Amino acid sequence: MSNVFDMLMERGFIEQATHEEEIRELLGRKPVTFYIGFDPTADSLHVGHFVQVMVMMHMQKAGHRPIALFGGGTAMVGDPSGKTDMRKMLTQEEISNNVASFKKQFSKFIEFGPDKALMVNNADWLLELNYVKFLREIGRHFSVNRMLTAECFKTRMEKGLTFLEFNYMLMQSYDFLELYRRHNCRLQLGGNDQWSNILGGVELVRRADNGDAFGLTFKLLTTSEGKKMGKTEAGAIWLDPEKTSPYDFYQYWRNVDDPDVENCLALLTFLPMAEVKRLASLEGAEINKAKEILAYEVTKLVHGEEEAQKAVQAAKSLFGGGADSADIPFTEIPRERFAEGIDILTILIEAGLISSKGEGRRLIQQGGIYLGEERVDDFGLLIKEKNFSEGKLLLRKGKKVYHQIRMV
Repeated sequence: MSNVFDMLMERGFIEQATHEEEIRELLGRKPVTFYIGFDPTADSLHVGHFVQVMVMMHMQKAGHRPIALFGGGTAMVGDPSGKTDMRKMLTQEEISNNVASFKKQFSKFIEFGPDKALMVNNADWLLELNYVKFLREIGRHFSVNRMLTAECFKTRMEKGLTFLEFNYMLMQSYDFLELYRRHNCRLQLGGNDQWSNILGGVELVRRADNGDAFGLTFKLLTTSEGKKMGKTEAGAIWLDPEKTSPYDFYQYWRNVDDPDVENCLALLTFLPMAEVKRLASLEGAEINKAKEILAYEVTKLVHGEEEAQKAVQAAKSLFGGGADSADIPFTEIPRERFAEGIDILTILIEAGLISSKGEGRRLIQQGGIYLGEERVDDFGLLIKEKNFSEGKLLLRKGKKVYHQIRMV
């Protein structure tokens, strides 16, 4: 068995390890059961999660057993990591619906079944806990003084950390103990922002059960300048095609900055590292070929080969001078609404190109909105039926974001 640790290190995934040599030796010796936790705070995974999904796929290909842990219990509390304010409280019904969506998405990437990967929900043990018993058996292993030095708590101390959130580390740590006991899970993986929580779990397994437990964290998906990737003016880049169309998904990766190409190819595709290095070394206009390959490969993994091909064709249609591709993202609006006309700002909001009319006014003022090839310079422009050609109207935001309005 090839050692997946070395491959993950070569591709730039690994950030921190609790016991680096022991973990490498363990992964090279025999199949290991490991887990990554995903709190269902939305009804879709986003591209930040996809780095973790890629790790799970690499690990499964190398013969190890993944557990996708869905936080049906922890999402009731909310992880303070990386947050300046308390997360929005979700209802149990919202969380259950989100878990169902996560399960459907994960099935596209990971092979689940007997002797294969597992899907587990921590609501199964967290929601029925006896609080006093939990404090006596688990809480005694945690030092408050030490917890307060954790980065996930330090960043919240000035604005205020609720006792509700303070419990999150204990709950996530308890997850590891439960998975160790139920499934002989020895390794917890997660994003680098989870380091403090992962340490808590590793130490709990070792103290409570004298078990050999380990933790690894991976790079968050960031630009070369350290900014988180996966966000646009319209919001997060989701894996659900209903929330982010395959075309918009493709275009996001097609437009990454030149210095980010190598990192994205290494983390988000299965291309051999020799090919990643070759593509990343291209210069000038040639780097655009690398970006097209990146966009195609990531879109193919997430949405399938057919949708990736459609996105490529839509991009060629637009940037090759045509603008009639059926694969361009679109919004349907009833014909009768155009009898009196709809103002351009309302159209932009309904198309998801702007989040507010204020943002739309700024874009128009900066010359960033087009109808077809005509720049819009009037905030109050009314769009009527006469503006359409064969029931379609092409909007453009900036140089690269296209969207069709279709009358129905």
